[in-house]
Amino acid sequence: MNALLRFTIENFRSFAERKSLVLSHTSLDESCSSQPFLRVCALYGANSSGKSNLVNALARMRYIILNSVKVNDGEDLEYEPFLLSDKKNEPTLYELEFVLSDKHYRYGFTNDSKRIVQEWLYCINPNSLEIPLFIRDQEGIGVSEKDFPEGVDMEERTNDNRLFLSLVAQLGGSLSKKIISFFSKSINILSGLETDDYLTFSARMLKEEKNVATLMKNFFKRVQLGFSDVTARTQDFDVQSLPDDMPEELKKLLVSNLTGKKRVSILSVHGCYDSEGNLMENRAFPFDEMESDGTKKLFEISGPIFDTLLEGKILFVDELDAKMHPLLSRELVRLFTDESINTEGAQLIFTTHDTNLLSSNLLTSNEVWFTEKDQQERSDLYCLNDIRYLDGSRMEETELMEHNYIQGRYGAIPYL
Repeated sequence: MNALLRFTIENFRSFAERKSLVLSHTSLDESCSSQPFLRVCALYGANSSGKSNLVNALARMRYIILNSVKVNDGEDLEYEPFLLSDKKNEPTLYELEFVLSDKHYRYGFTNDSKRIVQEWLYCINPNSLEIPLFIRDQEGIGVSEKDFPEGVDMEERTNDNRLFLSLVAQLGGSLSKKIISFFSKSINILSGLETDDYLTFSARMLKEEKNVATLMKNFFKRVQLGFSDVTARTQDFDVQSLPDDMPEELKKLLVSNLTGKKRVSILSVHGCYDSEGNLMENRAFPFDEMESDGTKKLFEISGPIFDTLLEGKILFVDELDAKMHPLLSRELVRLFTDESINTEGAQLIFTTHDTNLLSSNLLTSNEVWFTEKDQQERSDLYCLNDIRYLDGSRMEETELMEHNYIQGRYGAIPYL
């Protein structure tokens, strides 16, 4: 089992102070699931409050980890600190607490534009005791010979601007390679606004992965998108398909780049009826010409969605509800909350403005988070379950969450 339990950042874009997104259950809702972690997490907040920055922070951490071995000595690192205070020259912190193959780890690092300032990896045993595997600071790198033997004698081979974990993985370290693979293959991050990039992946899932294709088609039928079937077709690149009036240089470039490659096309099948409403035939149409923007988006993200569900992965989606009807957003979330569907413990973390999800009995107070900026333009991050009213009481699960949120009782709304 793999899972994300906590993500912590500090001094990244609008997050000046240390903030954590917690995806583990509290005593209030442990009985609601057989898993010790949240399957869904919805992030609300006004525009420019920091929702996307939180998603981008994880994307940045992932990028640094996966590309660390490619960094040349002396090359600058990705670094975007909070610029509106005296912290603008301090390191950015990223930390992830996660479960990998049923073992609990905490890994993180800090960096500025020139170097990795600190780095650490802990294993957390069932009694919550943290065992340091390695700790890196300005004095050097300390490695546990007993608990992290793959890192022994590697300390001096690490450049200032490279991660020790990535180096050890590159040199064959077993645990290090597993952690790098976790970031590479188990965590996916999507933009709900720009989904074209996922079309090819979803089409390949539809054409080549029978289990994923079955789930995709069943879901499309259940939400009644208007077509009776959807198929993916691949075709060899045909130079004859290029326009006759295309400039010769451009034609040569396309031929050079596309010869031998496949073009993917999606077809949606619709029924054609006579004037009396009798079905005459089913006809396939080009998907991108026939379907709405919302339907196209749903198809484009369906591949990553169902791949995540089948493989028990972790999926972040920024602006999940963009271009989609609220009922479709609700059904996507329900795929992850329903344990009869989400049998592998997959996780969905998403940003949204869709308040209907708060009134659908889909989300518990632990699964709803907010971002809000203060007067100094620093983003705060807090959970609905942690809110305390003036009398010291906390919210009850029977509260009308959507109504209270829109009325400003939880904060994190635009002030108009």
